[in-house]
Amino acid sequence: MPSSTELTALRTALRGAVLLPGDADFDAARSPWNLAIDQRPAAVVSPTDVDDLRALLDVARGSGAPLAVQPSGHGASGDLAGAIIVRMRAFDGLDIDLVSGVARIGSGVRWGAVVEALEGTGWAAPAGSSPVVSVAGYTLGGGHSWFSRTAGLGSDALRAVQILRPDGTHERIDDDSDPETMWALRGAGGTMGVVTELEIDLVRTPALWGAGLTFDVADAVTVLRAVRDLAVDAPPTLNVFTNSMRMPDAPQLPPEIRGRHFLSVQALSVDGAAESLIDGIRRAGTVQREIVGPTSPAALAAASAEPTDPTPGAGASFALAALDDATIAALIDFREQPEQWPIMGIDIRMLGGALRTPRRSGLASLAAADWLVHALVPVIPGVPAEPGAASLDGLRALLASVRAPQTVTTFLTPGQGLDLCGSVDDLRRLRALRDAADPEGILHEGRLSR
Repeated sequence: MPSSTELTALRTALRGAVLLPGDADFDAARSPWNLAIDQRPAAVVSPTDVDDLRALLDVARGSGAPLAVQPSGHGASGDLAGAIIVRMRAFDGLDIDLVSGVARIGSGVRWGAVVEALEGTGWAAPAGSSPVVSVAGYTLGGGHSWFSRTAGLGSDALRAVQILRPDGTHERIDDDSDPETMWALRGAGGTMGVVTELEIDLVRTPALWGAGLTFDVADAVTVLRAVRDLAVDAPPTLNVFTNSMRMPDAPQLPPEIRGRHFLSVQALSVDGAAESLIDGIRRAGTVQREIVGPTSPAALAAASAEPTDPTPGAGASFALAALDDATIAALIDFREQPEQWPIMGIDIRMLGGALRTPRRSGLASLAAADWLVHALVPVIPGVPAEPGAASLDGLRALLASVRAPQTVTTFLTPGQGLDLCGSVDDLRRLRALRDAADPEGILHEGRLSR
């Protein structure tokens, strides 16, 4: 833990903002995106440039306070006691080459800015569903997007980075100059240094077409089976997300959705209409609402309805190796049990396609998984947390037999580590790389314990 003298010295060592406990804005600055996590760092800093970052390395080396880089606060997993949180908002460069389909993006940039810049260009960003997530955190943690069946994980799009290593060296690296570090950055990025800029491949989208189908829960089993059956032959140009939404019986909700349970299927084709591909899903139940037609990356981001302000929440994520009839039936039965009311939404994403054969080497992989599932439990002040935790535990037990061998970092929940994202050999390799790059432990251990 750094001393008060060392913390005060931060203000003279950096040109950027430094917030310490007791400062008026400290509590807001230390908070991650998920307000259910109580981070208590020693300081929160916003460096202005690489020289500021080098000064931070010196402070961390001298004080023993590790640096925890959090561009937007997403993916927080612990309290960070004694650490220095680094916010990268000043690294906000964005340069897009529409001829080559390559973007250079500062590590403080959020996906919304990239999506907006690409609107109408015929290119899309391999971005997640939320426009407020940082490009760096998402990409370096694996990142699954609307385009992952077409173009692979977000980390697979990573061509090169500008990285400040713990020894103070700042340089551009790629697979030719440093393949081992690039392998680690694709899935465990925070372990090797402070990335200040990323070069990523964009996704060519000549004709984006989308379909949104909503069904009552009574049709959930047959619709999910139809989605599962489609996955066998679906081309990589088609991406499918399914969402089971159970609305609370709250008086502020419209009568038509209050206390009801819906299943929605969203399909995205990158090369035009795919009516014939989704027809089997449409015929699997009674469609209560349907939206079909040309779309755009900005429209997809808007339709995601992701929160744009920090909120408290809990959840669980699973990569599945199978989604057989028995699992589907058990999942829907579990979903309808009254005691499972805390789980508001369960997303089920179709994998396969380009995810089977990554273009580039990296820790992050969903090659051995067929489905990606995420369950959300809102955390409401004054409402006990125990029912939500029990529901998530029940879902974990239900899906245990069909779990895939690994998931990706961006789908880990608080307390989970990188041991869930790679094999024993992968973790051994990653630790060796991290120990060589950062022998003094200047960077916070994050999800890879020392």
